[in-house]
Amino acid sequence: MTPADAPDAPQLLDLAVGALGGGRREGQRRMAEAVAEAVDDGRHLLVQAGTGTGKSLAYLVPAVRHAVVDGKRVIVSTATLALQRQVVTRDLPLVAETVGPKLPRAPKVALLKGWHNYLCKHKVTGGYPVEGATLFDLPADPGPGEGSGAEQHPAPSRPPGPRRGGRPDDSATLADHVRRLHAWADETDTGDRDDLVPGVPDKAWRQVSVTALECLGQRCPLLAECFPERARAAARDADVVVTNHAMLGIAVSGSPGVLPEHDAVVVDEAHELAERVTAAATVDLSLTVVEHAARLARRHGGTETEALDAASQRLGSLLATAPAERFPLGLPDDLREAVGAVRDAARELLTRLKPQGAGKQEAPDAGMKMAQSAVLQLFEVAERMAAEDTTADVLWCSRPPENAPWAGDGVTRLHAAPLAVAGLIRTHLLGEATGVFTSATLTLGGTFDPVARSLGLAGSGGSDGTADWTGLDVGSPFDYPRQGILYVARHLPAPGREPTTDAQLDEIAGLIEAAGGRTLGLFSSRRAALAAAEAMRERLDVPVLCQGDDQLPTLVKAFADDPATCLFGTLSLWQGVDVPGPSCQLVLVDRIPFPRPDDPVKAARARSVEQAGGNGFMQVSATHAALLLAQGAGRLVRTGEDRGVVAVLDPRLATARYGSFLTRSMPDFWPTTDGELVRAALRRLDT
Repeated sequence: MTPADAPDAPQLLDLAVGALGGGRREGQRRMAEAVAEAVDDGRHLLVQAGTGTGKSLAYLVPAVRHAVVDGKRVIVSTATLALQRQVVTRDLPLVAETVGPKLPRAPKVALLKGWHNYLCKHKVTGGYPVEGATLFDLPADPGPGEGSGAEQHPAPSRPPGPRRGGRPDDSATLADHVRRLHAWADETDTGDRDDLVPGVPDKAWRQVSVTALECLGQRCPLLAECFPERARAAARDADVVVTNHAMLGIAVSGSPGVLPEHDAVVVDEAHELAERVTAAATVDLSLTVVEHAARLARRHGGTETEALDAASQRLGSLLATAPAERFPLGLPDDLREAVGAVRDAARELLTRLKPQGAGKQEAPDAGMKMAQSAVLQLFEVAERMAAEDTTADVLWCSRPPENAPWAGDGVTRLHAAPLAVAGLIRTHLLGEATGVFTSATLTLGGTFDPVARSLGLAGSGGSDGTADWTGLDVGSPFDYPRQGILYVARHLPAPGREPTTDAQLDEIAGLIEAAGGRTLGLFSSRRAALAAAEAMRERLDVPVLCQGDDQLPTLVKAFADDPATCLFGTLSLWQGVDVPGPSCQLVLVDRIPFPRPDDPVKAARARSVEQAGGNGFMQVSATHAALLLAQGAGRLVRTGEDRGVVAVLDPRLATARYGSFLTRSMPDFWPTTDGELVRAALRRLDT
């Protein structure tokens, strides 16, 4: 078969959909045609595809065809572990089975994650030294700041969400978890942490994994058995490589070699890409990090660390009194000097940790590699923060609140995050590749422009050739005006500093009572969610669950299983809950989810827009709120049979000038401000 003989993408899509027993969906077909045209012509594409469109097949079929027929590799990236698992275990195997026989050859597929996500055989067999106390003497799961200190640099490729691999056994000790991991090392074919069910705590996983910098690379004695090397070799040989946004973030922020060469990148859940890239490029510096690097250098590098120790003491004394605020003009002089001293001491230490003389070509042992890795990371972070020109970064200091349950390890930290990531995405991700970006929420305020700007794409996308990208909305199979109501409680007072008001609680109680439970409450803060949950438990005779009561998957399952149950929570619920059917007929939003006024990155970005003559509030705060509102409102209708109400208890959605921008970003529900009409509709649904 020659490439010219291969069926086109729509024909192949029909085969895949037919194998599922489904029928033709016009939006899915239009999307597949657009994706095929984009990757063939090299023109970036933003395509909004509502829930139920079947967008995974709509981009996978043309991606597989392009890779096999044209011999050009395609990267597919997802934001969430759940979607990644669906693509790898269900959608791609279906495409390979149904489409493969119609192509010149069968497609080759690989899954690629960050280094720390794979078990290290050399570490399991004792090739790396154990830090801190003897492994089996440690308590079950020491808090952050103890042990190896790796808590300061969590694995960048780990997407946010529930602990991977299912909930670990809380009764097991750290030693129990590690023994289980050692046994699993002899059984697993992948070494992939996500294949371990149930999972283990992060503390246990760190005992059997290494970062890319700590890896001995080609000189490892167990290179032939290395799981991450196998994954990378498979990716280099694959037609389609599935990865995650955090890996794209690592590539974008200066490590392009983490991805194999590719011709196109398809980004699903693309509305999250800019935030994930920001997170991957954000670094922090604390006394704990400096002391950890010095300890490894002494213990495994066999060198003194007097200069770094002195710099550490100076930094620690300044951090003890540093204000928890953003530094718009760079670090204050005393902090800049202290961080500069850390940088200089780390640079000098790196020189002494390098192999010398005849042994220069010999591989360092694992302990030395750990020391080099820690000191190198310390040097790079300190150099970035102490630079004379830090205008490309946002710098701030964070101090956990005293005596608060969420105070973490109580460590004061300096942070640096990129002021903008659009240029990084444009240069390092799209420089040589075609980008296809898709999500159910890509148009904000009725236009693709805000998301396009965040991805480094300028101008207005269309078919007129004025920009290097095209925007396409293929719609949704759902009839939103008939299936849902958007209720704005215009009569309520505008939200203030208090988490909830009596009037708001009265409104919530009336709506839940009319719905007979069946409520997903999306709140802007943990305090508000807790206050509302406690009040509803006192007032109503329905079960009310609140985020934090248990693991999130457990709470969502309980909510889905019992239509009378309500579930209240914060950000994780706004984007991650998929509960079709009668259990979710009312979605409550307590207030417009603007970013916190003290969010240092958002505040700095808004200020930057204003200095350039733009509207910082609309481009940053309103865009952030529009995206979350669109995602939150999307929790209501998940199938063609779902019915219900999205109730926004913030009157500004109806009264403020920016309200129309926000509502145009949400599904096209039937709008009303009549509370009695809404309660009557909910009562009819309940019966």
